[in-house]
Amino acid sequence: MASAAAPAAPSLSPPLEQLRHLAGDLRLLLPGVRVGEALETAKEFSRETFWRRLNEAAETVSREATTLTEVFARLPRPPPSAQEAQRLCEQVHAAIKAIIAVYYSLPKDQGITLRKLVRSATLDIVDGMAQLAVEECDPYHGLLNDDENNSDNHGDEQDDVLGCPNNQDSYWSEEDQELIIPCLALVRASKACLKKIRISVAENGKKDQVAQLDDIVDISDEISPSVDDLALSIYPPMCHPTVRMSAAKLVSVLKKALEITRASHVTPQPEDSWIPLLINAVDHCMDRIKELTQNELEL
Repeated sequence: MASAAAPAAPSLSPPLEQLRHLAGDLRLLLPGVRVGEALETAKEFSRETFWRRLNEAAETVSREATTLTEVFARLPRPPPSAQEAQRLCEQVHAAIKAIIAVYYSLPKDQGITLRKLVRSATLDIVDGMAQLAVEECDPYHGLLNDDENNSDNHGDEQDDVLGCPNNQDSYWSEEDQELIIPCLALVRASKACLKKIRISVAENGKKDQVAQLDDIVDISDEISPSVDDLALSIYPPMCHPTVRMSAAKLVSVLKKALEITRASHVTPQPEDSWIPLLINAVDHCMDRIKELTQNELEL
């Protein structure tokens, strides 16, 4: 009697399809990283061990990304076999899971700001790897539309040459130019604030006061976007009420950053002269901006 045939091994998907599945699986990991909490452990946390593990995990991800690119970059030569593609995808997935696990091992008491930075780096790595898979699935991604895009650009350029659209709003009036002066002074004051705060943290910051350091970093992170908003508002055509509102927002952030810094341990002497001087400079700039925009607000 003939023996029963062995069950057939499940067939593997084509290599490029496996890459698409891998990209999808990696993207499914992103929400968990964004909201995931640190894993609780009875072991004492070691910074040296954490950074060593994170560096090793990052090197593994880099190595797997290079291998993946080299193998699929053989196109238009024959792509890897289904078995080879499966092995590569499994190794990439394992490397990504490993670096996420290292991030989860960082406890909150090491500083919220530090966790945010490591989380952001981990998200970039996961998303970057998912994008690299996508790109290898379509090695000609984006190239087929170049001619179409270029023709559109040429059309825009031709319209500019013909004078359409016109540039009648691309200049500053005398009133605008006068208002720009205190706005730029406020930007310079913002730079001075960040520099002085950074120096104070570097010279006086204590590792056992991470909560205060987190507060300083959080409010300092709001300064640059507020400066950007003010800078955008002074491009022509200027709307003076918008400039005033953007300046007021920046002033509020700067004064809050200075007050938080003055109340923290990084300023051993709260009466330190540089903080009142900067507050006065910021107030002076805002007073001038209010003065120059008052007439338009009254219309």
